[in-house]
Amino acid sequence: MNPLDLARLLAAPTEPPVRDALRRLAPRSLDALIIEALSATEEAWRQVVVDRVLMFVANQPDEGRPAVAAYFTTTERRTSDGMHVGWSPFVAALSSTEGDPDLRHTRTAATAVPLGEAALAEKVFADPELADALNRLAVLDPPGHEDVLRIHLPTRQITRLKL
Repeated sequence: MNPLDLARLLAAPTEPPVRDALRRLAPRSLDALIIEALSATEEAWRQVVVDRVLMFVANQPDEGRPAVAAYFTTTERRTSDGMHVGWSPFVAALSSTEGDPDLRHTRTAATAVPLGEAALAEKVFADPELADALNRLAVLDPPGHEDVLRIHLPTRQITRLKL
């Protein structure tokens, strides 16, 4: 079986051939499969983020030096389960140098946003694929309040910084 056929089968783990094979695996093998699947899933979502950011940067007006890195800060979301920290779907900064800008939270007055208004702003103004990928990454690897996500465009590397 070639890798593409295997990938197609694994993409539908509830289908009979895959479900039957998973039932026959030993517990250690199942644990190893879970670890590898989560790692591959996280990497795939990271690449979606990189692709969407590269598309965003390509559509920006050319103002001299090209962007080297893009940064995303965190945002709090109120859900039925309480408050959750996730990644904002809006680029906080584009940098044309390797140096990281100062994106630390400042001591400013907080403004209450009516429930649903933030979600509406995201729906209207944010790239839906980018927002979805950032939300998935936040579920797989939850950020802290002070974290910043850095996308290094030439290498397609994503790192989490504490600024």
